[in-house]
Amino acid sequence: MEEGKLSRKDFLRRTGGLLAASIVPMSLVEIACGGRGKGTHEKFTFAFISDPHLTHIKGTNFVRNFDSGLNKAIETVNLMFPRPDFVVFGGDLAQLGKREELDHGMELLSKLKVPVKYVIGEHDYYLDLGNYWQDKISKLNYSFDHKGVHFVVLNSILTYDTWIKRWKTPEERMNEMARLDNPNGSPFMVGDDQITWLKKDLENVKSGTPLVVLSHSPLYKIYKPWNFWTDDAETIQSILSRFDNVTVFHGHVHQVLYNQIKNISFYALMSTAWPWPYPESYTQSPNYIPKMTVFMNRQDPFHERDGTGWAFVNMDNAREEMHYKLWENKDRIVKYDDSAGHPVDSEYQKPESRILPQTHY
Repeated sequence: MEEGKLSRKDFLRRTGGLLAASIVPMSLVEIACGGRGKGTHEKFTFAFISDPHLTHIKGTNFVRNFDSGLNKAIETVNLMFPRPDFVVFGGDLAQLGKREELDHGMELLSKLKVPVKYVIGEHDYYLDLGNYWQDKISKLNYSFDHKGVHFVVLNSILTYDTWIKRWKTPEERMNEMARLDNPNGSPFMVGDDQITWLKKDLENVKSGTPLVVLSHSPLYKIYKPWNFWTDDAETIQSILSRFDNVTVFHGHVHQVLYNQIKNISFYALMSTAWPWPYPESYTQSPNYIPKMTVFMNRQDPFHERDGTGWAFVNMDNAREEMHYKLWENKDRIVKYDDSAGHPVDSEYQKPESRILPQTHY
């Protein structure tokens, strides 16, 4: 093996050991889409880094812990051999959308040695409504094809014009949207213009083509008081309904979460910054947490890397197998079960097999 490079096998073995000492906050996605045994699509790998929430303090000072999480992900991607074809960044590079935060994040991400596909989050957007992001980083929505898979990137964190015009300053608007449990927040949505674009984009894509959708907020409804919510999610699901297999990867919720709605499998990615509690811990409003999701347990809530992590996803015959890697915690494997018709945790799905979650957040 060439010095400084790791085979995939060695990478898995070494990072398994590294988890005992440090977090590797990255998600690695390997796709081997063959169309249920057809085997006509080329295997490839991409990595997924999400929600670092880089926070500017003063001058050149930023919150160290959040920088550390993102740097660890970048370093791990660069150690991979063979390298992934590209990296998907899942949004919320900044905490309050400041140019200092976005520039700092791009400086860190520039160390990646493979191309990056960007998804915008609400913390990147609501200070200037995405203008700096579009000028310096990426389009807000786009699509691309890679080795037989059609990828769609959506800006799922738009909201209503009446709410946007409600605030006196951009900073006030950003601060109101940045808070998790703010009753003055507003639900996310994809919006009519982007829905029109999505329909046009998919017109010439065959229903048997593997489709991967990348968004920041989940494209289904979980918990409105915390904005784990996309108002027009059902419209997006309807547009995707003609495809044989659709997988949605999203950030925003900072926790292990999986779901199945008709032909669409949903998987949340871990954050490199911090975990959120599950909405069931806040009982004042109903939640729609997927019943199939087995909650992650918290190994050490007092450690700065607790609840952050990474995952592998393998897709075989257009079905996924996701490996959640949690800091100093037992790995979780969640994969699509044809007999069940939805993702199933390979070890903990049966209630009698589960380890207790920690609910005292």
